Amino acid sequence: MMPKKKAEAEKQKEEKTEILDHFEHDEQLDMADEKFKNQKHKEHHIKFPGLAQRNTKTRVTEEIDLNIDLHDREAALRDDNDDADEEKLNFSDDDLEALQRVKKSKSRSRSRSKHRKKHSKHSRSRSREKHSKKDKKSKKHRDRSRSQENRELIQGDIYRGVVKSVQDFGCFVSIMGVPGRREGLVHVNEISQERVSNAFDIVKRNQEVYVKVVLIVNNKIKLSMKDVNQKTGKLIEKKVVQQEAVEEFTKPVQVGKNNFGAITGINLRTEEEEKKKGKKKRDNSPEMWERDRLKYWSKIGITDNKVNVEDSLSDEEEYNVELAEQEPLFLKGQTTKAGIILSPIRIIKNPEGSMNREALNAVQYAKDRREVKEQQQRAVMDTMNREQFAKDWDDPNAESRALVGQLRSFGNSQNDQPDFKKEMMFKATKKVNKSLLTLKEQRESLPIYEFKTPLIKAIKENRVLIVIGETGSGKTTQMTQYLMEAGFAKKGLKIGCTQPRRVAATSVAKRVAEEMGVVLGEEVGFTIRFEDCSSKNTIIKYMTDGMLLREALIDPDMQNYSCVMLDEAHERNLSTDILFGLLKKVVARRKDFTLIVTSATLDAEKFSQYFFDCKIFRIPGRTFPVEILYSKEPEEDYLDASLIVVLQIHFNEPSGDILLFLTGQEEIDNACATLHERMKKIGPDAPELIICPVYASLPSDVQNRIFAPTPEGSRKVIIATNIAEASLTIDGIYYVIDPGFAKIKMFNPKLGMDTLQIAPISQASARQRAGRAGRTGPGKCYRLYTEAAFKTEMLPTSVPEIQRTNLSNTVLLLKAMGINDLLNFDFMDAPPVQTLISALEQLFNLGALDDDGLLTKIGMKMSEFPLEPPLGKMILTSVDLGCSDEICTIIAMLSVQTIFYRPKDKSTIADQKRAKFNHPDGDHLTMLTVYEAWKNNNFSNIWCSENFIDSRSIRRAQDVRKQLVGILDRYRLSVVSSGRNQSKIRKAICSGFFFHTAKKDPQEGYKTLVDNHTVYIHPSSALFNRPPEWVIYHELILTSKEYMRNVIAIDPKWLIDVAGNFYQNSSSMSLNSRKKQEKLEPLHCKFGDPNAWRLSRR
Repeated sequence: MMPKKKAEAEKQKEEKTEILDHFEHDEQLDMADEKFKNQKHKEHHIKFPGLAQRNTKTRVTEEIDLNIDLHDREAALRDDNDDADEEKLNFSDDDLEALQRVKKSKSRSRSRSKHRKKHSKHSRSRSREKHSKKDKKSKKHRDRSRSQENRELIQGDIYRGVVKSVQDFGCFVSIMGVPGRREGLVHVNEISQERVSNAFDIVKRNQEVYVKVVLIVNNKIKLSMKDVNQKTGKLIEKKVVQQEAVEEFTKPVQVGKNNFGAITGINLRTEEEEKKKGKKKRDNSPEMWERDRLKYWSKIGITDNKVNVEDSLSDEEEYNVELAEQEPLFLKGQTTKAGIILSPIRIIKNPEGSMNREALNAVQYAKDRREVKEQQQRAVMDTMNREQFAKDWDDPNAESRALVGQLRSFGNSQNDQPDFKKEMMFKATKKVNKSLLTLKEQRESLPIYEFKTPLIKAIKENRVLIVIGETGSGKTTQMTQYLMEAGFAKKGLKIGCTQPRRVAATSVAKRVAEEMGVVLGEEVGFTIRFEDCSSKNTIIKYMTDGMLLREALIDPDMQNYSCVMLDEAHERNLSTDILFGLLKKVVARRKDFTLIVTSATLDAEKFSQYFFDCKIFRIPGRTFPVEILYSKEPEEDYLDASLIVVLQIHFNEPSGDILLFLTGQEEIDNACATLHERMKKIGPDAPELIICPVYASLPSDVQNRIFAPTPEGSRKVIIATNIAEASLTIDGIYYVIDPGFAKIKMFNPKLGMDTLQIAPISQASARQRAGRAGRTGPGKCYRLYTEAAFKTEMLPTSVPEIQRTNLSNTVLLLKAMGINDLLNFDFMDAPPVQTLISALEQLFNLGALDDDGLLTKIGMKMSEFPLEPPLGKMILTSVDLGCSDEICTIIAMLSVQTIFYRPKDKSTIADQKRAKFNHPDGDHLTMLTVYEAWKNNNFSNIWCSENFIDSRSIRRAQDVRKQLVGILDRYRLSVVSSGRNQSKIRKAICSGFFFHTAKKDPQEGYKTLVDNHTVYIHPSSALFNRPPEWVIYHELILTSKEYMRNVIAIDPKWLIDVAGNFYQNSSSMSLNSRKKQEKLEPLHCKFGDPNAWRLSRR
């Protein structure tokens, strides 16, 4: 019985194969055979009614599959019971008869259609395909319409809707195609992927839109428009994908047995990957000991892997890294590795003078004030009931939580401000008429208006022109409009104007757009780093000098501009000095290009000689005489002396506002708070004194309050940085107090980074400050230094930034422009040679330059990012490692002011909130955690207030992040998330900032690897209470100690992977040249005689 059944099964399979072979050789059936086939298959349809609507090949295949299934069940039963009845195991006669009929029908159909193919096959098949596609498409559309009309709302689906109402916080959309009236809210953050401040700017009532259902809770529907293409109604693919999803697209180049980055070429191994390898460790268990003893006595024969004691101990040894002695070939013998000692750049004329002593005292006094403030805060918190103070509100009504949060955040924002800021905000709410003149009358009242005609004539007759005019004469706002009216914006060319500061570029552009009556971003626009408010229609463009320098990278001949105006050239910013040399070449190459250099206080003759002995045009200012008053003796504490002078002026001098110059935000806030407390102690009978701070990180609306007229019977004191020297024009100033100091950025080659140092200003800056008192009427300038110090301790002009700062980014841009001979570049004031060498060495170690000093591929890509070279290397490495999404966020957070704020009266709660975000691996990942939490809470301002996060700073970081992601997309670099593998993020950071590596010192703090300098983790760091062995820091700050800020833990092995030219694995058996030069200091009691340990007196 068994052979017979096997033969029948094989016969069934052969029949199936034969029938399928017939169909494979005749896949396209003719229309003429349809009627014949339908007739022949009528019986078959009766036997297999479920297959009636399917194509012929599918029907036959399913029939045979059905029989094969029967055959499989037959075989299974046969294996279980060899004595089974033959009738139960065989196919039914009806099934076999149906299969035979299908086979014969197909054979006849194929023979009949063979002689018709030449005449009708092609035309009829095309007609058939055309009609069948059309019918299928219409049927599919009808089915989809019916299903969409009758379906219920599904979370995540996309629907069509109509905007019913628009509010400030968003819009309500009525969803179409669902039963009943269903409406949902599209929050303002969900309307567009771009930042939207007002929903009315994007949507209107009765507008048809596509929306995605995000959340449905208790009949409340949350919708989103930003994830849906409003033209097609399809979901926009997200740029951020998991590493596994794009692995085949971002797979690095394979070199040998290890993975190396396709862009940067670094070793991509991380500690997670090494852990996965499962290194074998020495087993110290009792079982291992017992087994070894048994082996020793040969009682039993157990085979086991031998334990390599040396290998196991080597894994436990400390991994040491030291500086490599290899030098770049093009810098051989000129770097610090060759023994060259670099000294800090000198920016002080007389280091032994009284003003330098005052600057050093200022650092100590600031430290003392900080400690006193902390003690006062601790004393206040000790007297408070912390548990009750930190207790969260109970919110029984979940629906009203948003309103409660808004009220709570409003209360916090009011209480978090110091008293002087509260009063300033309250008094600024009063509406005052700033000016009764129209815009036209205001323009005509400016000093430059009288010289409009001769100025335009001079510009047309000279391709380079130096314009000298006092601050407030109208140079910045009016000259660009005069140039446009004179026809310089024809033929699609633009008029460009550079500004040294971002605030000046944005505020001036807004003012010019207002005067011209146009929309900002259209005819008049501005461009600053990470923000472009311009369009194709822009004809007057204001920008920072750094942005024009980046445009020169793409367009060296400035083909988009007919005229460029370098404003405030006397500040001699780094980018401005480079533009001098580049635009000088443009003038020589282009006959239709005009260059204008403007300033308030400028060494005009020096600039004229540099620019081909060009003409100088002077605009006389309407200034009044200013009386200069010097101190008889040097001041010990210029901050305290400044406040005393303010009160003396307020009580003894006639009406008029006061302008006080200080060095930075901390100093200004301390001065404002102290001045406010002293005025309170004097009593309510004293004349009102309105205190107005001004520094760059203040919101623009707060800064604008200094321009409001002073109320009658009051006096306003404006306490500002050197931004008020030339960039801001403030009316009503009659008294200026000048301590004579400013914070100056300088490059410390020993630390390898820029630092801010309090230093005396130049004589030119002192004259500029005094001039602020003579714009409205006769004024006075109180200089808190002696006349002798002015003459002997102040430089005539400020040291240009190009001679005192890090030039790595500048050198990288010049190399990208094809300028390789830096020593012969036409600088107005050449930078020190050692500064250039330090920049070249840093770029070589980052991989941006090769052994010949030429730009590499990675160096060219680094130059395309508006970032410092270490940050550019970091973001490119993140593409190789597959963590570019997180690195974009971290760089954006590093580029803004600190996101945490710590109110004086809520410092403990703020610290507790901050501690929740602390990451065990460092501050960079803490920033990432904060941003992701903010993102998960729909970028809520309420959430920021509850967690003591500065919403303005974190939104600025969001804008920067969008710009970085856009740059990566533009150059087709993947934006990939590393998921939970955060070692990739830390290694990417290490690839850019390996210069800033420090190792834990057994005695105290850390020692930097570059110069063996003692540094400490900042108390605000997430690693302060759990210091790791190896760290990398973002920057050093000097307060009571040298603190590392923004610190992250690393694996020392990564230093060899990412910076093989800079570091090497140190060996305890050999000493490099640096170790040989180190002097060994004997250990002794620091309280006794250092030589007491010696046996003899020699």
